[in-house]
Amino acid sequence: MNELQQYLELMLKKEIKKIIISNPATKSEEYKKIIVEYKGKTYQISKYTQKQVFHENVTAEELLGRCVELIQGHYRQVNGISDVEEHIILISKKGSCNYKVKKTATDQVVLSQKQTGHNRKKNYILEEGMNIAPLVDMGVFTKDGKVVNSMYDKYKQINRFIEIIDDEVSELNVDTLNVIDFGCGKSYLTFVVYYYLTEVMQLKVNMIGLDLKEDVIHKCNEAAKKYNYQGLKFEVGDVNGFKAPFGVDMVITLHACDTATDFALYNAIQWNAKMIFSVPCCQHELNKQMKPETLTLLSRYGIIKERFSALATDAIRANLLEYSGYKTQLLEFIDFDHTPKNILIRAVRRPIIPKQVREKVLEEVENLRQEFGYEPTLYHLLGLDKK
Repeated sequence: MNELQQYLELMLKKEIKKIIISNPATKSEEYKKIIVEYKGKTYQISKYTQKQVFHENVTAEELLGRCVELIQGHYRQVNGISDVEEHIILISKKGSCNYKVKKTATDQVVLSQKQTGHNRKKNYILEEGMNIAPLVDMGVFTKDGKVVNSMYDKYKQINRFIEIIDDEVSELNVDTLNVIDFGCGKSYLTFVVYYYLTEVMQLKVNMIGLDLKEDVIHKCNEAAKKYNYQGLKFEVGDVNGFKAPFGVDMVITLHACDTATDFALYNAIQWNAKMIFSVPCCQHELNKQMKPETLTLLSRYGIIKERFSALATDAIRANLLEYSGYKTQLLEFIDFDHTPKNILIRAVRRPIIPKQVREKVLEEVENLRQEFGYEPTLYHLLGLDKK
């Protein structure tokens, strides 16, 4: 009997009324989640695609074997809910399991059941009931792992960011991940990402948070000790010219102001980082430079000029990342601080990029530069002005 089967057998002995199977191992999984519910004489298994749900019924004797068949190699999380407890199995990419039990008040169970049924649109990677100390300190979770009602929007935003990362990390075949977080600030999200990588994905992680404020860095290192996050440390340093102590797999840059984002992206490119996740901030550079040749209407009104320049900044960055060998997406992402910024740049290193693709994306940048007189920092850092 393997580890997963042993834990499922243990879970099923605890008068579980509902089992939620979630966090697909790959993007190609047909079902986004599976819910098992006790229906008196049998168990109903509901398998959810994006648009449909398929049902099957099994007996109590068949349930264990069927659950193992559905889960093994296909999903990374199982939550079993009884009247008094929530049993959680987290499964690593190699198949090893981490089993946890959380005491649950009756009203919390009812809330969890409602949210994972028709009233809840999705299962989150960071589920209620998980022991995530940084979310408690942020005021998002209560001490017993329940989402604070007034913080539900932030809870969803954090999960959205983790999902964007998970789309790529879940496809990697690695045991260790080296991460740099530029401009980490108070680092709430840094701690949450570390938790996700180590506890949910079961990876060994070396992670450095970098910021210019000494007092902030001191507090963050104290918090890392408090959480016993041994692979996470914080350093005082400038994004420009930072020397990484290891081969970098992932670069995160949130709210690096104006051209600091360009220096962070440039460093990531120079390190051949596998993944880049960036939420830019305060794109002033091109707004100051903007002098349209023909499209003067776009610079007539201040607010239009400002917003167009911000969009142009990120479009250029995305193309320059493509030119540098990354598959790049600009994703809608509502900022945690509720600013008007709502774009996240996700870039994933590609082994080969066709010459015609590189030429095309660079041509598009040159056309934009010519029309508006732009001289973007990342363009110059990459030495493209000397080509």
